[in-house]
Amino acid sequence: MKKFFALALAILMVLSMVACGNTAETTETTETTETVETVDLSKVKMTMGTGGTAGTYYAFGGVVGQQITASTGMGINVVSTDGSKANILGIDAGDYQLGTVQSDVMAYAAAGTRSFEAEGALDSFRVVGGLYAEAVQLITVDPTIETIADLAGKKVSIGAAGSGVYFNAVDVLAAAGLTEEDIQPQYQSFADSADALKDGKIDAAFIVAGAPTPAITELCTTNANARLVPIDGEFAEKLMADCPFYTTYDVPAGTYANQDADVTTVTVKATLIVSTDASEDAVYALTAAIFDNAEAITAAHAKGAELSLENATSGMTAPFHAGAAKYFAEKGITVE
Repeated sequence: MKKFFALALAILMVLSMVACGNTAETTETTETTETVETVDLSKVKMTMGTGGTAGTYYAFGGVVGQQITASTGMGINVVSTDGSKANILGIDAGDYQLGTVQSDVMAYAAAGTRSFEAEGALDSFRVVGGLYAEAVQLITVDPTIETIADLAGKKVSIGAAGSGVYFNAVDVLAAAGLTEEDIQPQYQSFADSADALKDGKIDAAFIVAGAPTPAITELCTTNANARLVPIDGEFAEKLMADCPFYTTYDVPAGTYANQDADVTTVTVKATLIVSTDASEDAVYALTAAIFDNAEAITAAHAKGAELSLENATSGMTAPFHAGAAKYFAEKGITVE
């Protein structure tokens, strides 16, 4: 009997130790998994590259950054930059984690073409989502300029050399059978272009941004002769046939002072991109913060009215971040 009880006790002790061991192992595994997968968003800090202070990127980026912080607790530092290419290179260098870019420039970076021929294809960024239409706005104070063809021989600002605006201008000129050699090209920022138009130093300028654009608003308010030149008809058709990432867009009447009718032009899409190094949790949270709060963003900036799941996911020429893809999948939309 003593041997029997001793054996039984030994068996119970072994079973007890095994059970305790399994429980401890399960708890440890669970805690480790939670530590890996859960990100403290309040400790996430990101710098967002935008554009010049006179453009829509900077103003809209500031509103979006504030909304992300308010919704998630993440620290978003919005900075003024030279625009799309600078933002992509900034993310590649690790200086920025977020950036607003033109969809066409993003395509060049992903493929290593045009403005990114020297750098080659870059794989350091992913798409969060499309934001709003970026109208190719041709602004002039010269009454003799009525179509793109009338730019021949004129002093025209076509953006910084190699910038997104520059290639848009080159594309538009080509649709009218013109090249840089057929005009007197000036390589200026939005603000410098507006000042040069005011002072009569140039005849026209290409400004690619969401309308209304602050630089154009100020110019049209102070100069009654300032107006948009349409990019439509055969010019738009040829442009879209040659470069499929363009679409037509109407700048609504009343967008600028003295604009009594809609002005048809072409557009690319302002897009928010993020570093591939950003965590899935953080990107999921910031994507939700933007697209779940479109109404609040619209109250602070008119371009928020264009935020939609369709705009966010259509026409993208680079892969989405896994965090953004997770958000859109929950909305029933599959992205690459």
